Amino acid sequence: MDTFSERIENIQAEGAYAVMAKAQALESEGRDIIHMEIGQPDFETFESIREAGKDAIDQGFTKYNPSAGYADLREEIARQAESRGHLVLPENVVVGPGAKPGIIFPLLALINPGDEVLYPDPGFPTYRMAIELANGIPVPVPLVEKNGFAFDLDELEKLITPKTCLCIINSPSNPTGGIARIEDLKRLAELAAKHDFWVMSDEIYSRLVYDGAFPASIGTMDGMRDRAIIVDGFSKTYAMTGWRLGYAIMPAALAEKVSLLLMHAVGCTAGFTQKAGIAALRNCEVEIADVVDEYRKRRDLISKGLNAIPGFHCQKPDGAFYAFPNVKELGISSKELASRLLEEAGVACLAGTDFGPNGEGYLRFTYATSRPHIRRALQRIAEFVDTL
Repeated sequence: MDTFSERIENIQAEGAYAVMAKAQALESEGRDIIHMEIGQPDFETFESIREAGKDAIDQGFTKYNPSAGYADLREEIARQAESRGHLVLPENVVVGPGAKPGIIFPLLALINPGDEVLYPDPGFPTYRMAIELANGIPVPVPLVEKNGFAFDLDELEKLITPKTCLCIINSPSNPTGGIARIEDLKRLAELAAKHDFWVMSDEIYSRLVYDGAFPASIGTMDGMRDRAIIVDGFSKTYAMTGWRLGYAIMPAALAEKVSLLLMHAVGCTAGFTQKAGIAALRNCEVEIADVVDEYRKRRDLISKGLNAIPGFHCQKPDGAFYAFPNVKELGISSKELASRLLEEAGVACLAGTDFGPNGEGYLRFTYATSRPHIRRALQRIAEFVDTL
C-alpha cells in the first residue's frame, strides 16, 4: 500500500542532500566535483571537544538520561545565554539531538490546524516542512535583497491575520548570510505583542559573524521573554554536525511540553555528546575566533570572485558561511543553472528555489570549504559563463 497521511504528502528532501547525492554519483564515475552545496564545516571538531566526548564514553555517559538534557549542560547554556542579554533559567532550556527538534517540536506544541505561521522565503526548507507537519498554514515572507535580505516589515505586517500563531526568523540567515537589523527586531517584537503571536528565532549561525557585526536576538527585546523560542546548536560553530547536539530556549511551560515530545520521539540525546557540548561552551573561544577569521577570508574571496563574473551580483554576507549571488541577468532559471554548473563545470551548488519560490534568480554557495577549492570553483564558474 502507498497511501499516506495528508501531513506528509508534501514533504520533500532538502535540496542540499539531493545535490550532494548527485555530485557523489558523478564522482563515482570519475568526475572531479568541488562541493559547495552542503553547509558542513570542513574543520575537524575541536580537540578539546573530541577529548571530552571520549572521556565521557569512558566514564559511562552512554545510558539513558533526562529527555530535556543533563542539568549541567542546561545550566551552562543558560549561563552563556544570560551573558548575551537573555533572562534564562535552566528550566527554560531543552536539549535535543541537533537543532531541528528545537524547530519541529515547539511547532507541534503550539500550532492548531489552520493556524498560520510566517516564515522567511528564501529560507531553510525545514521551516515550511515543520509548519505543514504540525497542520499549520505556511505564510512565506519575502526577504528583500536591497535591504540586506531582511524582511520588509510593512509587508510582513500586511500578512498578519487573527490566525497568525507564530513567526520564524533566522539571523544570520541560511541561505543569504544576512543579519536582522535591531530596529526590525524591535518592531517585530511590538507586532508580536500587539497581535499575540510567538516568534521562533533560529540563531544557529550567531557566532559566525564578520567585521564587527552583532546579531541581536529578539529574545532580548522588551516583552519577548514569554513569547520567544531561541533555537541554537553546536553543528556549525564547533564543527559538530555529526554529533547531533542542539538546544532551544523557551518559556518553562512550553519547555515541559517539548520535553515530553522529545521523550516519546527520541527518548533522549546521547549523554557523551552533551558532555562534549559543555567542553565546547567553556573551552573553545580561541578556536572559534580562528575559524571565524578563516571564514571571513573565504567570504571576501568568494564575494569578490563571484562579482567579477559577468551576470553575477553578490552582496558580501555579514554572517553564516553562504554566498547568495543574484544571477537573474544570465536569463536561466536557478534550477537549470545549478544543474548545469554541476554537470558541465563540476561545481556543486544549490538553486535559490531550494529555499523557496522567492529564491528564483539566485544561487547558494557554501564557503565552508578551503580557499584553494573556492579559487578553483570560481575559475570553473567563470569558464562556464563564458560559454553561455
